[in-house]
Amino acid sequence: MFQAIIRSTTNVTRRMLTALQPRGLSGVQDAMDRERRIKSVLQEKFPTATDIQVEDISGGCGAMYQVHVESDVFKGKRTVQQHTLVNKALAEEVKEMHGLRISTTVPEESS
Repeated sequence: MFQAIIRSTTNVTRRMLTALQPRGLSGVQDAMDRERRIKSVLQEKFPTATDIQVEDISGGCGAMYQVHVESDVFKGKRTVQQHTLVNKALAEEVKEMHGLRISTTVPEESS
């Protein structure tokens, strides 16, 4: 009987330790892949963008991202309208996130 309890406890402990282990290199690679996918979508939706940045700000788990898009598409639009365009562009990706921090800018005009 004691052996069965010890075996059961060992299995539970092993599962708990496995769940708590850091994601390692594969987790880092997954986060980088998600960042690239989001950036690719933004590049496709905003082909004239002069700057696009994507950063996983959730510690690598992919739950929250910060994006910055600089595009002339935003010229004359209020901030909420600019952010709506970015949200629509990332509609499918947002379904997998817990949060999205957006910043947008219009490129400076050359004199």
